[in-house]
Amino acid sequence: MKIPAIPRGRRLLTAVVSASVLLIGALPAGAAPVPVDPTDRYIAENDHPMGSQIAKHEGSEPMVLVPHDVDIQAVVHGIDVSGWQGNVDWAHWWGQGKRFAFVKATENLNYRNPYFAQQYNGSYNIGMIRGAYHFAIPNASSGAAQANYFVDHGGGWSRDGKTLPGALDMEYNPYGATCYGLSKPSMTAWIKSFSDQYHARTSRWPVIYTSTSWWSQCVDGDFSSTNPLWVARYSSTVGALPYAWRVWTFWQYTSTPIDQNYFNGAYDRLQALANG
Repeated sequence: MKIPAIPRGRRLLTAVVSASVLLIGALPAGAAPVPVDPTDRYIAENDHPMGSQIAKHEGSEPMVLVPHDVDIQAVVHGIDVSGWQGNVDWAHWWGQGKRFAFVKATENLNYRNPYFAQQYNGSYNIGMIRGAYHFAIPNASSGAAQANYFVDHGGGWSRDGKTLPGALDMEYNPYGATCYGLSKPSMTAWIKSFSDQYHARTSRWPVIYTSTSWWSQCVDGDFSSTNPLWVARYSSTVGALPYAWRVWTFWQYTSTPIDQNYFNGAYDRLQALANG
């Protein structure tokens, strides 16, 4: 089985942590250990970037430069980042034509992106429409609790024309069973709990990020009338969508050299989504 390549930003942090571990193991007896940056270790041990588990389980294809999906009439280009990217050069990505960004804020109830402020504010300051996302661990705590943690640590929303509703990242379990040991009805209830609490706190329904394969295995509910869909498929076409959704709002189509996305519509439609 081909193991998907780790995107550039993730490779850098992985290399730093791995090299430090190797150096520690190679030291003579009694020598002082090589210090490992605590922020790097914190990220390496706790941060699962958006799509990392989808790429692991479903694989990926070469980078797509132009969308071939016949249903696409207009797109806006964007990226998503997490702690693995560290301090992002937003001027570079603006120059590459990226006009929106999603930034990882939280995971479960125990992880906050150490680079969130630089990434979230930096994308905003360069002129991008930005949003935050939460990586769900549904078997660890309730949906409502994780929604509150997300909102309390960067996942809120404001009607400033440049802030998107938060996104809920639902994908394969990085720790074990694909569906986190939950039945389809239980997973549906968990997502509804998160979504309802996020709406109660912000007045917006969260975007739901997922892959069609994972959703089909783990969820039996219909969120198409409330939650915008962000679908992950590393190919030249979106393909079949998760149950009941008839249109996608965002499409993560590659993770090379960074997670890249399309918004399904013209720029004024992206602004409309930001404004609610």
